Amino acid sequence: MARNDERRSALADAGIRVLAEEGARGLTHRAVDSAAGTPRGTASNYFPTRDDLISALVDRIGERLTPHPEAVSSRSARLPDRKLFADYLRDVVRRLSADPHVSLALFELRLEAARRPAVAEALGAWRQRAFQDDVAFNEGSGLPGGQTEIALFHYAIDGLMLDKLTAPIDTGLSIDAAIDEFVDRLIR
Repeated sequence: MARNDERRSALADAGIRVLAEEGARGLTHRAVDSAAGTPRGTASNYFPTRDDLISALVDRIGERLTPHPEAVSSRSARLPDRKLFADYLRDVVRRLSADPHVSLALFELRLEAARRPAVAEALGAWRQRAFQDDVAFNEGSGLPGGQTEIALFHYAIDGLMLDKLTAPIDTGLSIDAAIDEFVDRLIR
């Protein structure tokens, strides 16, 4: 069977759906084949081991969450201030919210990373790169705050998304209002 990037991406996308809907225990090559509508054995052809499959899912989540280049360049052209930083956070939340399967799969992988060192290694490397990219963007654009503030925003956004995607508490606070509060309280 010819290996191609489109099929690989489709299988990874199916794996993301399975992981989000069934959890880590439900993530099997057979379940990915079923979700992708491909013949049995296709997923294992592309991803021979479970670790290969999980690594592919981490890579695909990264691709799907990468900001659009136009969004990055439009923010880079603006004056650095709190409003720009808040808009940047809104874009992060928008990307995380665009397809709940991606965010739920990411949370599932994080839970699985607590139990499996190979998952922790693959996911940890991707998260560290994403964090460093955020720090570099922040520093390069002259936005307020440094590495500590970026880390605190990652923690805050993770909590916001976990709440939004699971059993949300009713605070009466909109996501935009929460982001404004994050910025006001964390950026001096």
